[in-house]
Amino acid sequence: MIIFDYNIIMTTIYSWNVNGIRAAQRKGLLSWLHQVSPDILCLQEIKAHPDQLDPELNAPSNYHVYWAPAERKGYSGVALYTRLKPHSVQNGLGNEEFDREGRTIIADYGDFVLINAYFPNGSRDHSRVPFKLAYCEEFLKYCGRLREAGKSIIFCGDLNTAHQEIDLARPRQNAGSTGFLPIERAWIDKVIEEGYIDAFRSLHPDQRDAYSWWAYWGKAREHNVGWRIDYFFMSPDLRDKIVAAKIHPDVFGSDHCPISLNIE
Repeated sequence: MIIFDYNIIMTTIYSWNVNGIRAAQRKGLLSWLHQVSPDILCLQEIKAHPDQLDPELNAPSNYHVYWAPAERKGYSGVALYTRLKPHSVQNGLGNEEFDREGRTIIADYGDFVLINAYFPNGSRDHSRVPFKLAYCEEFLKYCGRLREAGKSIIFCGDLNTAHQEIDLARPRQNAGSTGFLPIERAWIDKVIEEGYIDAFRSLHPDQRDAYSWWAYWGKAREHNVGWRIDYFFMSPDLRDKIVAAKIHPDVFGSDHCPISLNIE
C-alpha cells in the first residue's frame, strides 16, 4: 500500500484469469506477485483446490488468501490474495446452481465490497448461454441488494463478454460468437444503465487495441487480435476515487493478461 504525504491512501487491485493457477505458477505467477505486490489480487479460473497446491502458492507471505474452488476439480474457481484483511468474506451468491462452480468471492472491506467473479462461458454451440445469462441476472440482483444496504461496490473479473465493437479486434467476424452476442452485450448495457462505471472506459473512452484475452492459436497475441473481456466495474459513488485503470498485455502466463485498478 502506498501512503502519500497528504494522507491519501492508494489501494491497488489486480484481476487476472490465470487459466490454471498451477500452470501460471510454473510460468512465474509468484515472482510477478512479489514484484508487483498489489494490495489485492483477484484470480479467476484457478482450476484447483487448495489441497492440491504447494505452501508457497497456498499462503504466500504477507497475504491473506481465500479460495472458492469448483466442486469439480480442474475446472473454474476463483481466489483472493489480499494484504488488507477484509471484515468478512463470503463464497458464492447463495445459489447452489452457480456456487458449485466456484464463480464468486465477496469481500467486505468496510469502505467498499469487492466481488471477484468468473462469469460462465456461453460455449461455442451457445448451449451455456442461458446459464451464463441466469448467472449475470443473479449477480446483478445481488449487487443491487448490497447497494440498497448502503454499500459501495467494486466488481471485477472475467465477464466473458466484449461490450462494444471497440472491445475486440474483429467484431463483424464474431457477431454470432458467444462473448459478443447481442443478448450478452445487452447485459453490460444494463449494468451501465444501473449506474455502474466501467473503470477502464471511464478513463480511456476511445482507446482501441486494448485487449485482455487472446486465443492461443493463429499467433493472436503476437498480432494483438484480442478481446477485452476482463473488467473492473464500480458503483457510481466511487467514480471520483478512480486514479488509474490499466490493462497489462506485457504480462504473460495465461491466455489473459492482468488488469488493474488504483483507487483512493
